Amino acid sequence: MRTRHTVTAGVVMTVAGLAAIVIPHLLKDSERLVLYCAHDSLLADEVIRRFEQETGIRVDVRYDEEASKSLGLVRLLLAEKDAPRADVFWNNQLLGTLRLREAGVLHPYRGVGWKRMPDRFRDPDGFWVGFAARCRVWLVHTDHMPATQEAVAAALQQPRLDRCAIAEPLFGTTLSHYCILAEHMGLDELKRWHRSLVERGIRLVRGNSASRDLVVRGICDLAFTDTDDAFAAVDAGAPVAMLPVRLENGRTLCLPNSIAIVAGCRRLQAAQKFVDFVLSESTEVQLARGVGRQIPLGPVDDHLLPPEVIEMKQWAEQAVRVSDAAAFYDPVIEWLTAERTGP
Repeated sequence: MRTRHTVTAGVVMTVAGLAAIVIPHLLKDSERLVLYCAHDSLLADEVIRRFEQETGIRVDVRYDEEASKSLGLVRLLLAEKDAPRADVFWNNQLLGTLRLREAGVLHPYRGVGWKRMPDRFRDPDGFWVGFAARCRVWLVHTDHMPATQEAVAAALQQPRLDRCAIAEPLFGTTLSHYCILAEHMGLDELKRWHRSLVERGIRLVRGNSASRDLVVRGICDLAFTDTDDAFAAVDAGAPVAMLPVRLENGRTLCLPNSIAIVAGCRRLQAAQKFVDFVLSESTEVQLARGVGRQIPLGPVDDHLLPPEVIEMKQWAEQAVRVSDAAAFYDPVIEWLTAERTGP
């Protein structure tokens, strides 16, 4: 009997010991979140740390590589579809997220954040939501040329464009820009337009910040970039000004961030909390007041916004519907990839 009690006590102690190891691990895992994030790490990190402080949920982040921008994470999520590692995808644009929606990679969620956003910036079934947008702009060196739409149009007609810059369009927001142009003018006309830019010597650079820097240094007179990159130059005191890029019909290009839950994720409840947090008024105000001056898409108190963001809200109201260009995402990527690799 004594031996039996000793064995029983040993088993209980062993089970208790295992529970002391396993249960805290499981609880710890339930209080964490895996996020794939294509947004600028400096801006996103401020939001993520505030979420951790307010909820106690730890966020493990995988950021995109600078060379591939959001395209790399979209491809990774497609590759991991049958065994997802991420719980949430924070994209710095929308069209790649729409590609994931079509491929069945995303999980629907219509929470309080989804309800807060206007219809044109959310999926009706809750597979994605847009928020905190940027606009495509011309950045003009004001010592070299007037900051007017007429001056920009005239500069683009010049036989040489070596004093104009644009980020390589296979990645990031320039890819979204090209998809919108393809929907607006047709893919064949877009190819002709792009070929004309290249043949006249436009500077193709690695990203929007690189095109901005060429203007700041006076090497270029103007460049395509985004509002967040342009504000970095303005804040540094560079002799620059920005103008919204407009299509022939006068519409602007407003590119929202997007957020979505990954289908089959292991931490659904934490993912839903993070999505609602990111889509809240407080987060949109935080991003609007940050160095990137991102444009709130949901209702906010304008008294909390910088004056320049209030002005850009008007640009956002004049914007094309980005989701209309979704059908051109794959064709534009295929064409630009072939252009890059050659025959």
